[in-house]
Amino acid sequence: MKIAMIGAGYVGLVTGACFADFGHEVTCIDSDPARVAALTRGEIPIYEPGLEALIRKGEAAGRLRFTGDLAHGIAGAAAIFIAVGTPSRRGDGHADLSYIYAAARDLAPLLSGYTVIVDKSTVPVGTGDEVERIVREANPAADFAVVSNPEFLREGAAIADFTRPDRIVVGAPDERARAVMAEIYRPLTAAGAPIHFASRRSAELIKYAANAFLAMKVSFINEIADLAEAVGADVGDVARGIGADQRIGARYLNAGAGFGGSCLPKDTAALLRTAEEHGRALRLVAATREVNAGRRAAMVQKIADAAGGLDGRRIGVLGLSFAPNTDDLRDAPALGIIADLLAAGASVAAHDPAAMPAARILLPGVDLAADPYALADGADALVLVTEWADYRALDLGRLGAAMRHRVFVDLRNAHRGGEFAPHGFRYRSVGRPDEEIG
Repeated sequence: MKIAMIGAGYVGLVTGACFADFGHEVTCIDSDPARVAALTRGEIPIYEPGLEALIRKGEAAGRLRFTGDLAHGIAGAAAIFIAVGTPSRRGDGHADLSYIYAAARDLAPLLSGYTVIVDKSTVPVGTGDEVERIVREANPAADFAVVSNPEFLREGAAIADFTRPDRIVVGAPDERARAVMAEIYRPLTAAGAPIHFASRRSAELIKYAANAFLAMKVSFINEIADLAEAVGADVGDVARGIGADQRIGARYLNAGAGFGGSCLPKDTAALLRTAEEHGRALRLVAATREVNAGRRAAMVQKIADAAGGLDGRRIGVLGLSFAPNTDDLRDAPALGIIADLLAAGASVAAHDPAAMPAARILLPGVDLAADPYALADGADALVLVTEWADYRALDLGRLGAAMRHRVFVDLRNAHRGGEFAPHGFRYRSVGRPDEEIG
């Protein structure tokens, strides 16, 4: 099947590359000439494990192409996916849908034959209705359907999430559109992936509700971690104990520095805004955001307590991206923590396996180290903020020898205190009693 993908960003590239790998003929369209040129040269603008190889495989097979020409890109496509950004709108937290609606206006006059227009971007309830209205107004004779097909991709594990999904959600208005979507996803459903058909508005709400629930799990376990510290329990044991309950599940129960990234912060804000517009209060979602907002200050205080203050101290930060295996710094907890450390008079150095190019732009007042050992040079404390695998097998003797004071603050509970005690470290983590951490 011929598929067009409007938007060659994170979602568009992963989705397009995976569809091409299934055997579909995919054209990714982007309005940024520099991005199109880079992709055509084989340069991948984002860090996502396995994506570069998948894109090159699709190109070599002639099933994946890139263009800036919308008319050429969508010609003959049975389905046109819209995978453009929906960032938070300044001032009110609502999703900025201008890119979605611009894509709808641009593609409308170019439609020929029956076409399924698929909202792949995360959009508030009712967006599909407006896309349908825009297209119908611009091209009354067009034969088309608008479908919601939200993505559920974790940055750093996107290809696995796409190819082995928990579920595929399709909000389609009629059987004709459902048949097209069923054919697109047949390689996955034939392998056992469940497909859930719903109304378009239900599919739009499913995406926001899922992300809000995951955000609530993160904030919940962080509050439990604070209580665990106070009563002498281990939040890791608590998380394993409750996560074994199938009604709860183990994922997203890792205590730490709070949630960030391109999805949970903006999607919870947009969901609250949608609720307000419809006269409803989502108190749990509001509390989730409140808990997460306070997490940064709590983590900075933990660092200050471990380091014996911040003014004049040199703090090394391990990990900048909001999660491992991605270079995405959007709403990354590390950025807020670093800002507070600097404001408190500390000097800050940082390292990240993938996000250094972006960090050079966003963190002009921070020394960027070539590796964790250079980061440790003269440091009064090291703080693990993002749990990259690169930081799990550090040479602690070498690390400590470079430091001015041997203090390690583990905000992701990636280690145990017993690893550090033989090397003379003061080790602190999140939600664990002192006797458990050395």
